[in-house]
Amino acid sequence: MSTKLKHSSSSRIFALFTRYFFLLRSSWPRIIEIAYWPTMQMVVWGFVSKHFAPSSPELTAGGVLISVVLIWDTLFRSHISYTLSFLEEMWSRNLGNLFVSPLRPWELMLGLACISLIRTLIGMIPAALLAIPFFGVSVFDMGLPLFAFFFNLVLTGWAMSQFVTAILIRYGLGAESLTWVLPFLIAPFSCIYYPLSTLPGWMQEIAAFIPTTYVFEGMRALLIEGDWRQDLLLKSFSFNVIYLGLGMSAFLFAFRVARKHGLLLQAGE
Repeated sequence: MSTKLKHSSSSRIFALFTRYFFLLRSSWPRIIEIAYWPTMQMVVWGFVSKHFAPSSPELTAGGVLISVVLIWDTLFRSHISYTLSFLEEMWSRNLGNLFVSPLRPWELMLGLACISLIRTLIGMIPAALLAIPFFGVSVFDMGLPLFAFFFNLVLTGWAMSQFVTAILIRYGLGAESLTWVLPFLIAPFSCIYYPLSTLPGWMQEIAAFIPTTYVFEGMRALLIEGDWRQDLLLKSFSFNVIYLGLGMSAFLFAFRVARKHGLLLQAGE
């Protein structure tokens, strides 16, 4: 019975992922859009980096500015990709249809996470590859640490998405602007372009609880000092696990409330 249950769950997750993948594959404008924004970010910040290189070598040494821009966009892409896939279900008023089937909420979460990862890779890989001939900067030179940075930011993006989708399923499309707002809310505390010491004391105290802070502090230590700070990545991962668990709990709670009050059938209104 347990094996059969696992097989049916994996089948539903794969079916959901396949549906999202076919929707993406059948729309080349979507694919271009996914790759367009990270590439434009890379180009703009690349020229900014070249402009400041003579006067601020500590800011641009080793392609650090371009690298952090690319890695930051990983979080934004993973969050947007997850949440937009969920919003498309709401826009098409399909949530009620999905949950008439045996689909469980956690299976929907995994399906959304899988397509989010694919869309994030589609967006980031072209931008990272183009940074090599454009500016002579290759994030792939970081090797294994690059995977750790990428993985942590993807987890952060998913954690934020869980909270946003919980609010969406409970309060409807009136809250969809949170999809774009939330990543920028944590950006000042994440120390993307500057070290943690730049922040005033009260902001540093908040930043200590944000996983992205440790990712970018770790990136600067690696790119500027050549120091691979595994302790920072472990702290980031620990916070991500906590926030992802809280986000999933928030979504499950919102889902139960929405089902109780019949909100799933009104999700697109």
